[in-house]
Amino acid sequence: MTNRYIDLIEQTFDPAEGFKVIDGCLYFHDVSLKALIDQYGTPLRITYLPKISSQIQKAKRLFQLAFEKHQYDKQYRYCFCTKSSHFSFVLEEALKNNIHIETSSNYDIDLVYNLYQHGKINKDTFIICNGFKPREYIRRISGLINEGHRNVIPVIDNMEELHFYTKYLQPEVECKIGIRVAAEEEPTFEFYTSRLGVRYKDIIPFYENVVKKNNRFQLKMLHFFINTGIKDETYYWNELVKLLQMYCDLKKVCPELTMLNIGGGLPIRYAFDSNIDYEYLISEIVYQIKETCQREGVDTPDIFTEFGNFTVGESGAIVFSVLAEKHQNDRESWYMLDGSLMTTLPDIYGIKQRFILLPVNKWKNPYQTVTIGGLSCDGNDFYSSKLHRNNLYLPCLNAGGKDLPMQDDDEKLYLGFFHVGAYQESLSGYGGIKHCLLPSPKHVLVQRNPETGEISTQLFAPEQNAASMLNILGYEM
Repeated sequence: MTNRYIDLIEQTFDPAEGFKVIDGCLYFHDVSLKALIDQYGTPLRITYLPKISSQIQKAKRLFQLAFEKHQYDKQYRYCFCTKSSHFSFVLEEALKNNIHIETSSNYDIDLVYNLYQHGKINKDTFIICNGFKPREYIRRISGLINEGHRNVIPVIDNMEELHFYTKYLQPEVECKIGIRVAAEEEPTFEFYTSRLGVRYKDIIPFYENVVKKNNRFQLKMLHFFINTGIKDETYYWNELVKLLQMYCDLKKVCPELTMLNIGGGLPIRYAFDSNIDYEYLISEIVYQIKETCQREGVDTPDIFTEFGNFTVGESGAIVFSVLAEKHQNDRESWYMLDGSLMTTLPDIYGIKQRFILLPVNKWKNPYQTVTIGGLSCDGNDFYSSKLHRNNLYLPCLNAGGKDLPMQDDDEKLYLGFFHVGAYQESLSGYGGIKHCLLPSPKHVLVQRNPETGEISTQLFAPEQNAASMLNILGYEM
């Protein structure tokens, strides 16, 4: 009976899209990872840009199939959730596919202006403006609308928000708006209702008492998002049914409502044994929308989605070298990496996220159970079988097996974490970038005179500005 790593994988998992092994080395989307390592070294972050376009086209194709199957006669619009990755190369690749974008913060508006100035979007592009909005974010959204961006849709997150648009919009300008529904959270969450959005019971009174009485605003969109994403589970389908009933009830009193935004959350593969039936999920969503609208006697809406992780997640990988193996007791073997998991892939530490983990080379070596250790001195900088569902098996460093030490002239073992293309750079603070493009705050130093007790202050660093962020992200200024 063989105990080679390649045999273990072939016996346990079916072939996975995007991965193949040639001569004992791993290829990612037909690209030799070993060749990239030989050229650039490790640690190494990789973005395979064509995967972004293929994911967008896959979703568009499946929605089209669902529309044809259920004779759904409205439009589907794919929006990219910018907070999943703000990099210029990601937006440029995504926007090749005739899509729209969703924003989350004030500095996202600087990104929108940059894309417009360089011809990547136009004034007909839908810009869905989400989030709880500080005053400056509202002012910048209003500026876009004042300048003729016809499809900027601020999604109202709380009922006080609308007041500020009346302040910042020019008197003659009309504005399309949406309302975000505050969805119920999964039963295992620490709280019952999302902190974002307007409560179900407040939506129709808010429309009738405020929005309807102001002829400058048209309520065009109802917005919905579930934190756990789109899953074939009772919880998701129950929340979708509640949303659709809300849409129908609102449509009956608000005839200009024509758009339903079901948010993001289309899943991606985080393990080889993932079994995601995308065609079924999308078909069932479209069916539920049409069936509910027909039953309630209202017209079906255009469907919007805001897929971020689905768009860019499977395009990303990060590769480390194994520096050495350490035996800390009779049972535990550690593979020590040349980088930190906590700082590079913070989802591992923060939310115990699993990623596809595979060796780049040495597939024909025997395998053993290991724990992976990061380079930082923090005790939580590790990846083990507890995070990986089953035992974490990887090739031995030496072709002779685990009892033989690695020799100086042996090739290093390289390990890749895959489908890491979304959120990791912003959560780890790549170059100073934060989640949702929220800036680093001002930093003030406070000193006290030991003799007089007088306080003195000094501004060590101002608040991060948009220009510095866009420069880090690769935008032409």
